Amino acid sequence: MVKYILKRVLYSILILFAVSLLLYLLMRLLPSNYIDEKFRAQLADGTIKQEEVDRIKALYGLLDNSFGGIMAGYWGWLTAALSGDLGTSFLYGVPVGEAIADHMWVSFSVAIIAYILQFVIAIPLGIKAATRQYGAVDYATSVFAMVGISLPSFFLAILLIRVFAVGLGWFPSQGLYELTGGDVSGGERLLDMLYHMVLPMITIVIGSIGGLMRHTRTNTLEVLNQDYIRTARAKGLSENKVVYKHVFRNTMVPIVTMTAGIIPSLFGGMMILEQVFALDGIGSYAYAALKSGDIPFVMGYNMFIAILTVIGTLLSDITYMLVDPRIKISK
Repeated sequence: MVKYILKRVLYSILILFAVSLLLYLLMRLLPSNYIDEKFRAQLADGTIKQEEVDRIKALYGLLDNSFGGIMAGYWGWLTAALSGDLGTSFLYGVPVGEAIADHMWVSFSVAIIAYILQFVIAIPLGIKAATRQYGAVDYATSVFAMVGISLPSFFLAILLIRVFAVGLGWFPSQGLYELTGGDVSGGERLLDMLYHMVLPMITIVIGSIGGLMRHTRTNTLEVLNQDYIRTARAKGLSENKVVYKHVFRNTMVPIVTMTAGIIPSLFGGMMILEQVFALDGIGSYAYAALKSGDIPFVMGYNMFIAILTVIGTLLSDITYMLVDPRIKISK
């Protein structure tokens, strides 16, 4: 086990190195950068000269766009990142690590609650749909899953705002909290924040639950047709015991593969949703940084997502053995 984990960690480091190089190349090859966008209007009206802009671009390491210049810039970013310095955001003027740490908790709170709800809802519904194949529950869950898969997250978010915020007035449409002032207790502020997070969480859960639900249903149907399930039923075991002891455990083996990318995908999806719901999370900051060509912030944010993906993949591989002891580790 230790050898396997060490081997996977080494592979993960190589993957992160390749991802960082590709991300930096893509950022440097964008048609515009932060300095060009910032001084575009001044260049147009002549209040600043191109020579001055080029001097500023040289200070930021953005002047030389040749392959050698780009690789020199990447090497400078990589050596600083390995020492724990992700650089200073061009757009926000603060260290990237500090900006991510200050605003990550909003996105993380919404994502982790949505992650838990996704499993709590999708897996039981998927199993129930499989055990009631072609019944009312099966058709209802299939329709629900297709709606979640088909609707874009931003469209679903706007629809929920229109119905539950504007129409019914049950939930706030935007923002993270309304209660302010020194007389507001910590508990009241927390409840106010959770109240504002209801619609974003519902949007994420509905949008991501469909794939997991269908995957669970398909795997459950496959396991239900196995010979050992027929044998268990022939022995007189109750249907609940057959489903939730024998079927459920074997159904979880392929489902574990999906867990690796769920949390990173939730963070990625928050980038647009935070714009719709005006949440002060890391996704909205990353979106603004991407539009302005803020290389340090975009690099730091995307490497954060890449590290989450690598950790999730490693954990899913280890979980295989906990779910099914028959799975062996290849040396």
